[in-house]
Amino acid sequence: MHIVVCIKQVPATLDVRVDPVTHNLIREGTESTINSFDAHALEEALRLCERFGGKVSVISMGPPQVKDALRKALAMGADEAYLLCDRALGGADTLATAYTLAKGIKRLLPPYDLILCGRHAVDADTGQVGPMLAEELGLPQVTMVKKLECDGKSAVAWRESAEGTAVWEVPLPAVITVGSEINTPRYPKPIGIMRAAKKPLTVWTAQDLDVDEDKIGLKGSPTRVARLFSPERVSHVEMLSGDPEVAAATLVRKLKGNKLLQVQGGC
Repeated sequence: MHIVVCIKQVPATLDVRVDPVTHNLIREGTESTINSFDAHALEEALRLCERFGGKVSVISMGPPQVKDALRKALAMGADEAYLLCDRALGGADTLATAYTLAKGIKRLLPPYDLILCGRHAVDADTGQVGPMLAEELGLPQVTMVKKLECDGKSAVAWRESAEGTAVWEVPLPAVITVGSEINTPRYPKPIGIMRAAKKPLTVWTAQDLDVDEDKIGLKGSPTRVARLFSPERVSHVEMLSGDPEVAAATLVRKLKGNKLLQVQGGC
């Protein structure tokens, strides 16, 4: 069985800074890591291959520093890694990203049996790339899966719905996006870290992928991020002291004056 896992490198902290002039995220000096949901997808792939045999390939799109995340995935147990890296791919939205990833996945050998993704990336929170990838490849999909079983020919997936837990069975190959409930990702062991240095990490450019230039990067992105900003924090604190009854009456008056308290019954 050949399982492909799509991963994204994201800031290791949610306390990211925004450039006040360009309104873009300031990534310099910020530690990065594998998107947490993608780590769960990788762990599930490793468990399935440990059970049924086969190999796990990880693929990502981004700048050269994404190699660090891919090396960590190799240290966890993935067999090979692929980075789609080219300036022409920069600025891609979720649609252009899914198109590019699909082009890369189609080049992998042997042909994929299952594609796993995290339910969403913690730095964007769209949850769109997995479903769009399934559409690009013409594959069935199940999203936000909390439990997965696979026999090599089909997959049975459990996911939460408004009515409760829904169970879906889909033929393989298929695209599955997973949540954090599905497993606990393993930590790379020293021997895994050493072996990762010898595992193949292939870098492909846009030319290697034979992409349509109108479908990649900014040119292929129908959506744009106009700007990013930190919400302005406005707070006011006033301490009331003295006689408790007077303080209570003052508090009620101020709450009513700011329409934060509505007293019924004519009081």
